[in-house]
Amino acid sequence: MAGVVAGTVCVGLSGTSAASAATATTATTATPTTSASAADGQPVVSRGVTIPAFYNPPAELPAENGALIRTEAMPLGLSIPGLDGRPMPGTASRLMYKSTDSTGKPVAVTGAYIEPSAAWTKPGPRPLVAVASGTMGQGDQCAPSFALQHPLTLNGETVSVGYEALAIYRILATGAAVVLTDYVGLGATDRLHTYVNRVDQGHALLDAARAARAVPGASVTAESRTGLYGYSQGGGASAAAAELQSAYAPDIKLAGTYSGAPPADLTSVMKGIDGSALAGALAWSINGFAQADPDLRAVVDTHISDTGKAALKDASTMCVGDALFGYGFTKSNKWTKDGKSIGDIIAADPRARAALDKQRIGRLKPSGPVRLATGVHDDIVPHTQARQLAEDWCDKGANVTYEALVLPNLGDKILTNHLVPLITDQGDAVSWLTDRLAGKPAASKCWKMPLQP
Repeated sequence: MAGVVAGTVCVGLSGTSAASAATATTATTATPTTSASAADGQPVVSRGVTIPAFYNPPAELPAENGALIRTEAMPLGLSIPGLDGRPMPGTASRLMYKSTDSTGKPVAVTGAYIEPSAAWTKPGPRPLVAVASGTMGQGDQCAPSFALQHPLTLNGETVSVGYEALAIYRILATGAAVVLTDYVGLGATDRLHTYVNRVDQGHALLDAARAARAVPGASVTAESRTGLYGYSQGGGASAAAAELQSAYAPDIKLAGTYSGAPPADLTSVMKGIDGSALAGALAWSINGFAQADPDLRAVVDTHISDTGKAALKDASTMCVGDALFGYGFTKSNKWTKDGKSIGDIIAADPRARAALDKQRIGRLKPSGPVRLATGVHDDIVPHTQARQLAEDWCDKGANVTYEALVLPNLGDKILTNHLVPLITDQGDAVSWLTDRLAGKPAASKCWKMPLQP
């Protein structure tokens, strides 16, 4: 939606001001891309939220992956003054750094680094946790780093909630530093977010850990143990990063990885989200892959109806809140020319199957110990495919702690079975990762898997 909207609310307890509004990013019908950027001299505005100029990538990028492009101080929306004058839970910096995308091209990625107020009292230098956010959306205003400053963005055109703050603040309380990635194209205004792209996410998370070392005032170094943390989309990102680390970023001292509810098999996940409260995420997946993969783009052009293309374009600037209201419980056969579901179309097309097959997590052995948790009733990011990822890793001799979270069935297709484990497992996940950052070994528990659902 374009146009100036009165009453934009970007809420933060630190008293930071709200961004003003103007035109929204636009997209082509088949392959949505962000059109407004620093290149044309116009401010980028997504659903009434002006994206700060910091998020406009420069024309030239450094050669080294993880190289810091720029940084600036960033107030945290939820922070309080500390007794020693330092804000609690820490001091934040917005950052932009260089990564490499799934096509091998350089890309600028944004994020945030937080230097904790709490001391690290366990063995070794202060460690770092690279956090991969759960699903936030596809519009630039949904960027996780923006949500750290503005925990609630609400203006009548978009709704974004910074729900990852709880996990991040729990990690900071241990004395570990945190770096948060915005992923490829989320926040950065030069392209569309490539939602759940295995390589893009893995590289962005690993390069965020590299970039953190160069942030002015950061106490972490190349010698700091590093942990990866993520749930849902973030669980897929941390899982992919753990698989890619040995070849892509061997300089990172990876101590452990938490992967919660990882979307490892996108064919299965697409079926899970189709017709669910989070059906809009299906549009984000298609948008991202159509942008990056010519074969899938051809399938979209052939099979998606004008109504479907309009929905894909509309969703490309949405956050989770917008998608829940706009496309909740929509079935994808409403978007196709022949009334078939997108899952059925992909299953029948070798090009589309191959495109999704490249995204499968579980074909590589992850580095270091991994804790994988999945709710047994999760039907949005289906439990069975997450469990299969743990089996695949165990078969490769990986050090895996698999946790099947047995909770009551809280309702099909309404997100509760997916979201509740995010909260109930969070404390155990942070404790497990903190032990790895402190140098405590983790014995593989693959032997227990036959006894677990």
